[in-house]
Amino acid sequence: MNLQERFTRQCLKFTNDPELIGSLWAEIDKKYTAKGRQYHNLLHLENMFSELDAVKNYIADFSIVTFSVFYHDVIYDATSKNNEEKSAEFAASRLERMNIGQEMIKKVSEQIIATKAHHQSDDPNTNYLLDADLSVLGKDRETYMDYTRKIRKEYSIYPDFLYKPGRKKVLQHFLELESIFKTNEFRNAYEGQARGNLKWEIENL
Repeated sequence: MNLQERFTRQCLKFTNDPELIGSLWAEIDKKYTAKGRQYHNLLHLENMFSELDAVKNYIADFSIVTFSVFYHDVIYDATSKNNEEKSAEFAASRLERMNIGQEMIKKVSEQIIATKAHHQSDDPNTNYLLDADLSVLGKDRETYMDYTRKIRKEYSIYPDFLYKPGRKKVLQHFLELESIFKTNEFRNAYEGQARGNLKWEIENL
C-alpha cells in the first residue's frame, strides 16, 4: 500500500473524520516534499516501512511505530540541532487532534527523539524504529554512495571545510558504537556492510 493509504488506515483506528485525516496527510506530504529534501523525503519513509514490514511480527505495537515513522523527520532543517524535538512536538499536537491517548502520544514522542542519538533503547519497538532509520547504512555500496550524495545536497549550505569534519564526526560516532544496529534482525543483515561503508566514506571525505 502507498504511504497515504497506510497513514489513512492508521488514523481510522482513532478517528472517523475524513477531513481531519486528509488535512493531516496533506501536511505530511507537504513537509516531506519540500524543496531541499534530497534524502529525508517520502522515499525515506517508504524504505523504512519496507524494512519494518519485514519484521512486523517482532514489533509489539506497530501503531506507535507507524506514527513515529511518519512524523520522525517532519521538521527537517539542516541548520537546526533541534529537529527531533520539534518533530516530536509537531507529532504530539497532531495526534491530540485525533483524541489519541496521552500515553501513546508520549511513546511516539520518545521514539522520535530517540532518532537523534540512536542509542540502544530499553524499548524493543524503539530499537526497530532506529534500525529501520539507519538501514541505508548497510545497503550495497552504490545505494550508500547515492545516499551520501543526497545528504551532501541537503547540507549544501555548508562549504566542504565545515561539512567534512562534521560528517566525519557523525560517522565516527556510529563506528564507535558497540553495534550500529540494535536488533538481531538488522544486525545480522546490515552490520558488516554498514561498517565497511562508513569507513569507506571517511577515507573519501
